[in-house]
Amino acid sequence: METTKNLRALYLAKILYEQTDEDHPLTTNQLIEALKNEFGISAHRVTIYEDMEQLRAFGFDIYTVKSKQNKYYLAARLFDLPELKLLIDAVESSKFITAKKSKELVEKIGRLASRNKADELRRFLYAEGRIKPENEKIYYIVDAIHAAINAGKKIAFPYFQYNGKKQKKLRNGGNEYVCSPWMLVWNGDYYYLLSHTDKHGITPFRVDRIASPPRILDEDAVPQPEDFDISRINTMFGMFIGEPQRVTLVCENSVMDYIVDRFGDEVEAQPLDSKSFLADVNVAVSKPFFGWVFGFEGKVKIKGPAKVKREYEKMLQRAVENS
Repeated sequence: METTKNLRALYLAKILYEQTDEDHPLTTNQLIEALKNEFGISAHRVTIYEDMEQLRAFGFDIYTVKSKQNKYYLAARLFDLPELKLLIDAVESSKFITAKKSKELVEKIGRLASRNKADELRRFLYAEGRIKPENEKIYYIVDAIHAAINAGKKIAFPYFQYNGKKQKKLRNGGNEYVCSPWMLVWNGDYYYLLSHTDKHGITPFRVDRIASPPRILDEDAVPQPEDFDISRINTMFGMFIGEPQRVTLVCENSVMDYIVDRFGDEVEAQPLDSKSFLADVNVAVSKPFFGWVFGFEGKVKIKGPAKVKREYEKMLQRAVENS
């Protein structure tokens, strides 16, 4: 009997959390009925009142709607409904999270709201038709990487790529890559492990291309240089690692939004004439960068340095010759 009494307030809190919100309060009688039907616990009006006061003293924000028969609901939660919608959108639109795991996470996020609001979240959801990865090991891979970073140890793992037949083939002759993991970076809608290898120095790996959870080695990792600047990531296209160069672009006014989106509000830009402007940007010059420029169909042009402009022209010429 004493055990039932002690648990009653906890079950009452569970009912309030799962079934009530500002639009769906429950009366005292409804709470008594829920305790009886769902948990086999008897209660009456006085004990409900006492339990409510106990829960409030503990910190639950329980609001009372005064009427002939008082109604109660949980007024404050860790996440507001708009915040939960943002979380669900982030999960559904992520190309890093598999379709199966997306569904599981959305269901768990929904349980952070009342049942009624969870239904609203499911109706609200707009699931963008994005390609999802199939690597269900990703979550264990990320966990192992974090463990290695925290322990300051190197890791080893197999890494694959797709061949022309869409088959997964291990790189590096089937041998594991060994690296010092530095950090995980979200870039260009993909998750990357930014690391250091003895052969290539700073090296990025796509997390979804790591074939199995990394082995954490006993060998100490090479630490990040004290002068390592993570802001260099903003200069990269497709996580191409290279020294940033200052490149001047000639851009039509209509593409200013895209320039700001890519390089930030602090991008150096000045009017060239009534129809265009100059933008000075720091980029790790690479084929992905040239592809980004090409995508504007002439609305963005490379003015200099001359060497970068020549590299771009050569790439365009090769593309024409191979078409």
